[in-house]
Amino acid sequence: MALAAKVEQFLNRKGVSYDLLPVTNQAGSSFDSAVMARGGAVGSVIRCTAMIDLKGVILVVHPYDSSPDADAIERHTGRRFQPLTAAQTNRLFADCLPGFVPPFGAAYGVPVLVEQALLEENALIMACGGAGALMVLSGRNFRLGMAGCDRGTVTLRQGGHQPASGITLEEIAEKLQKLYRLPPMPALALRILRLTGDSDASVRELAELIEFDPSLTAQVIRYARSALFNYPGQVESVHEAVTRVLGFDRVAHIAVGIASVRAFDIPRQGVLGMDQFWRHSLYTAFLTQRMAPHCDADPGLAYLCGLLHNFGLLLVGHLFPAEFAELNRLREANPEASMRALEDQVFGNHDSQQLLTVGHGVIGGILHKLWELPGAVVKAAGMHQQLHYQGDHRVYVVLVQLANGLLKEIGVGDEFNPDDLQQLAAEAGIDPAQLDEFRKDMAEVAEDLDSLAYSLAS
Repeated sequence: MALAAKVEQFLNRKGVSYDLLPVTNQAGSSFDSAVMARGGAVGSVIRCTAMIDLKGVILVVHPYDSSPDADAIERHTGRRFQPLTAAQTNRLFADCLPGFVPPFGAAYGVPVLVEQALLEENALIMACGGAGALMVLSGRNFRLGMAGCDRGTVTLRQGGHQPASGITLEEIAEKLQKLYRLPPMPALALRILRLTGDSDASVRELAELIEFDPSLTAQVIRYARSALFNYPGQVESVHEAVTRVLGFDRVAHIAVGIASVRAFDIPRQGVLGMDQFWRHSLYTAFLTQRMAPHCDADPGLAYLCGLLHNFGLLLVGHLFPAEFAELNRLREANPEASMRALEDQVFGNHDSQQLLTVGHGVIGGILHKLWELPGAVVKAAGMHQQLHYQGDHRVYVVLVQLANGLLKEIGVGDEFNPDDLQQLAAEAGIDPAQLDEFRKDMAEVAEDLDSLAYSLAS
């Protein structure tokens, strides 16, 4: 299957000429895979998002590296839309394969809202309904196919993956330290972290260090008592939590995480609030630790990478509470937009804050480096927003990305634009067939992780 039947009839009726760019069956398993297999820049590629309100459906046609802006669409149309579910979209465009919806909504009786800038392009590449090819239209033929459609500036651009103007991470770190008062790692977290680097450290030393803080002690014991570990006996002390249930590394890592979070002051509520932060962090840590043995990674270090990978978001919320509240609102209103796009929208218009458009991942990596955390933790935080990362500690970066991709399927995390999980698994050296096993493991502990996350956020 290449061109969808209704699309072919529509284009022929309109006199729209087009070319088909073949893609291999393997590359065409998803629209994103087909685009990546094509190679070259994605600036001329477009995608479509079906959205709905009480009055009906529209098809938003926008650049590949963008997402519909629900607020801008509301200002333009006077209507509040939300994305259709995948199942609804598949029913509406029944002769198209999932993910390969073409921009010609009129062929299906669906009104189209097209991003204005696309009508000025010389040539465009798009889905044609089938997985076997991409469609190429000249600018003139695209405008002919869009005749009668609504148009406006209604999308969020995701931006590039590198800091602007060639600025290096070292320069960003230097500027951040000069411009903003970055919180130091809490003293207790620093002492615990240093203890983990001492090969002669004992369980007694770790327990005594944690027990200096009654609140931390209670949280570590609560963690050990959770149904997550199914320990049949009583756990009454940190020493018992280490020796009977969790082990030295896991107690140290969760204690570092709990103590470090105290450096930040952000609200509990909202999709980016502290409740959801802990939920996301614990789920990611569970998955990264679970997957680590399958790619010869250290499970304890993988757990710490998953647990701390999103601290950049806490830092943004701590330094800029008003902007964080706006980011939280945008995240809820635009579930399919990438965090990079939303961060760019919030911070890109403020000269004093444009540095933050590098993304919360990079900001978190810089903070972890300043806090002298392990290199793998620094890279996992700093690069988890950068797909196809090539560099030091790559396996830990990809493990966090794969965990986040799996979590998007169940609505856990800070963004929900789908990932190519098969590709990420391959990059991590994990058999993609094992993904269902990880999903099953996660489902079995979900209730316990949710309960634990709520208690840690309290």
